Amino acid sequence: MIKTRRFNDPAEPDDGFRLLVCRFRPRGVRKQDETWDAWDPELGPSKKLHAAVYGKTGAPISWDDYRSRYLDEMREQDFRLRALVNRVAAGETITLLCSSACTDENRCHRSLLARLIAERAGVSRPAAP
Repeated sequence: MIKTRRFNDPAEPDDGFRLLVCRFRPRGVRKQDETWDAWDPELGPSKKLHAAVYGKTGAPISWDDYRSRYLDEMREQDFRLRALVNRVAAGETITLLCSSACTDENRCHRSLLARLIAERAGVSRPAAP
């Protein structure tokens, strides 16, 4: 199963492996206060895409453009994706974590990544929380 949450959401007993998928490590979170088991910044949007979506290089890009570009970037992360797909296909639960500021899961890369992993693993993606 694949779940998605924000890193500051309280952990739940069925979260399984909690993976932070942000490009940048959350500021002000001490090592001993981390709520994740691992962090993989390569599964977050690239620095260039991150800047584009927040308008740091001009007008902010649209969600459709962001989604397309993010999925293109993830196609280059086949090794990382395959490892997660294998874990999910074996029945492990993975919870993908994003920024505390990312309040709309439906417009967040964590939901795009969850769908991509679910499709490759041949499992259904649970409804958004």
